[in-house]
Amino acid sequence: MNANLIATESTEPLYLQIADRLARCIRSGTLARGERMASVRELARQQGVSQSTVVQAYHWLEDARLITARPRSGYFVASRPSELPEPRQSRPGVQSRQVAMGELGREVLGLAMQQDMISFGAACPGPEMFDQERVRRTLNRAVQRHRDLLCAYPLGAGRVEARRAVARHALNLGCSLHADDVVMTNGCMESITLCLKAVTQPGDVVALESPTYFGFLEILQSLHLRALEIPTHPRHGISVDALQLALETQEVKAVLVVPTLSNPLGACMPLPERKRLAQLVAAHDIALIEDVIYNDLAEQDDKRRAVKSYDTSGHVMLCGSFNKTLAPGLRLGWVEAGRWGAVLRKIKDVQSGAQTAVLEIALAELLSQAGNEAALRQLRATVAARVDEARGLIAQSFPKGTRVTDPAGGYILWVELPGGLDAVALYEACLQENICIAPGQLFSTSPRFRSFVRLGVGGRWGDEHPAALRRIGAIAQLMLDETKLATAA
Repeated sequence: MNANLIATESTEPLYLQIADRLARCIRSGTLARGERMASVRELARQQGVSQSTVVQAYHWLEDARLITARPRSGYFVASRPSELPEPRQSRPGVQSRQVAMGELGREVLGLAMQQDMISFGAACPGPEMFDQERVRRTLNRAVQRHRDLLCAYPLGAGRVEARRAVARHALNLGCSLHADDVVMTNGCMESITLCLKAVTQPGDVVALESPTYFGFLEILQSLHLRALEIPTHPRHGISVDALQLALETQEVKAVLVVPTLSNPLGACMPLPERKRLAQLVAAHDIALIEDVIYNDLAEQDDKRRAVKSYDTSGHVMLCGSFNKTLAPGLRLGWVEAGRWGAVLRKIKDVQSGAQTAVLEIALAELLSQAGNEAALRQLRATVAARVDEARGLIAQSFPKGTRVTDPAGGYILWVELPGGLDAVALYEACLQENICIAPGQLFSTSPRFRSFVRLGVGGRWGDEHPAALRRIGAIAQLMLDETKLATAA
């Protein structure tokens, strides 16, 4: 057991400092699954804290399903869900494709938000994931203190309080941003749209991960841009080697990536590859649009570091929001566009203008509150436990040969079904039982992911959700058996 768990300079409660460092040891494998934890008395003596502080830390780890208590035996590191093989690295075609998304994506999102639906279809956190009372109090204060702003037309790049708060937050990403260079937006998707408008023209080629978030493909379609999908590993992210070859052989105008917890894979690029990526786009004098919306959900600090932190030439355009980690209802995002900052500001002014000022003031206060980091730790622990539970259910209930990702944070799982099973057919069969999933073909310009599904496990979660995951597996098995019988006949 590491005898130096406490960071004395931290302002967080001691029990959270201890729990967080033990959680990292468990998730990194330093404390092995099934290993006995130090006794409450022993750890209290090692750390120089009270036994009640250690008990609080252990209860936090129990809530996160990282440890279990055994009567008269003490605490033990919880066993991990049964190991499942991960999906293989994607191998998309080498030519760019025109994007032609249908209505399936909008249909999935609409169904996923219905109250009577047991939903795994959206990559959105549920309201219970957040301290709703904290958000309400903060918003009320902003309205009470700045009620005049509700009757004033907002102009410019956003409230300076919000832009300064974003710049401070970016330090957690390894980035030194100037508040004057930050532009507030109506969410991360608007940030990305603005970046693409600033650096491309209709018909241009944009390189991106494969599979990629279907919302990105919808943006490319709306801007009449072509998509060039790059091979992507389920753990390590986009292949920089493959991207380099593409840049050397094709006229790519921009690269759009999610280096931390990409959607739908949950991949995290290694730091050396992030540095290579920043150097590569600078060498080719093209823009890299980096989406950091999930970075705060990564379990390890190093995985939160942005590609932008390696940018010395202004070629990385950084986009983010706090919709997944703080207060989705505020619908606020931000962008730091590097060398294209002035161009982007002009487009933003014409396209949508400024946001609601009191919301930006509330966001700035939420980000600066002392409890924000503790809330993030709790959110990470909650979703990690949820993902572990879901992976265990998939291992127990889905057909033999199923592959599933094991992300280092976040609440999205990418599942490869065996036997060429049609994910759209599975989606339609699940809808008959009020269960919503996201078919894999949404996440590419080609049908290569027709046997994959994305499962979002961050939304509402009751007793019916584990049962629904088991039912998805049973339906998939039934469909597979029927296919085998039809083939045999």
